[in-house]
Amino acid sequence: MSKLASLSAFHGIAKPGRYGKADGDAGVTVTERTDLGLASVETRKGQDEALKAAVREAYGLDLPEGSTAAHGKNVSFIGTGPGQWLAVSVTHQNEALAEDLAGTLKGLASVSDQSSGRAVVRLGGPRVRDALAKGLAIDLDPRFFSAGAAATSTLSHMGVLVWREGEEQVYDIALFRSVAASFWRWLDASAAEFGYDVTI
Repeated sequence: MSKLASLSAFHGIAKPGRYGKADGDAGVTVTERTDLGLASVETRKGQDEALKAAVREAYGLDLPEGSTAAHGKNVSFIGTGPGQWLAVSVTHQNEALAEDLAGTLKGLASVSDQSSGRAVVRLGGPRVRDALAKGLAIDLDPRFFSAGAAATSTLSHMGVLVWREGEEQVYDIALFRSVAASFWRWLDASAAEFGYDVTI
């Protein structure tokens, strides 16, 4: 029996290489994060404090309040709404993350695997903010969107979750797989003038 293979959301759309402006260094770098497990986590009624304690004990972090990202042992939690987070992990890939969370947080939170429903793209480079400004409905000025900041927003009419992990101007963007082609068309049109490098 043949084994089913998981394909990138950008399979047949994105190819490694340099695009747009060819001279000079690339203004934008693009990398698809295919190494992640993704899961949504939502507090169950009356379990707020118990959930915080369980997450602190199991993953070594305090659940973020509001639109911020918190990083712990093997798992990060990104605030998406009141009592709601997107959990992200490099070590627990695909459905393994949701299974781990569901067992650890049983009775305290509702957990849903998002690994096959969303794609994550990392954008960086010296002109990344200029490119994102062409479609993202938030201000990424580092005075307001500093390391650890996150936001649920729209990018050219597509719903996205954006977060910034470190001090560098690097942004992870989670989007639904169903809009991958539309996102890539927007990215090509927005980053071409700066030149962009794609790594898959």
